[in-house]
Amino acid sequence: MPMDQDTNLKIQSFEDLDVWKANQVAKRFVKTLSWNFPMHETFALKSQIIRASRSVTANIAEGYGRFHYQENIQFCRQARGSLFEVLDHIIEAYDCEYISLDELNEFRQMHQKCLLLLNGYIAYLKRKKEGSTKV
Repeated sequence: MPMDQDTNLKIQSFEDLDVWKANQVAKRFVKTLSWNFPMHETFALKSQIIRASRSVTANIAEGYGRFHYQENIQFCRQARGSLFEVLDHIIEAYDCEYISLDELNEFRQMHQKCLLLLNGYIAYLKRKKEGSTKV
């Protein structure tokens, strides 16, 4: 069972993972931003950005539930791709003047934190897969 480095508690669910928690915050931020999109974007950009942000946390959760390091790594890679898709959609929202530069920059900071945590989790899983005792 993985250990959470911040709290030194055993991880009992994907909900205990810092990487999932950070992406959960980003997902909520994206949803809030999308409320201000125009009506004609409801089934276009708004739908896409919400689905992509949901995909990040869903893939982290699904990978965690696979109980096999390589499968977990693959789902985390899918999550990473979705995380970049969300960033692209946020940039598009800014280009269309649906969000402010401050909101874009706030999401960029969230994105960077989520990416660092996700890459760290992938590296952790790779080490565990290889049987390394280093964490």
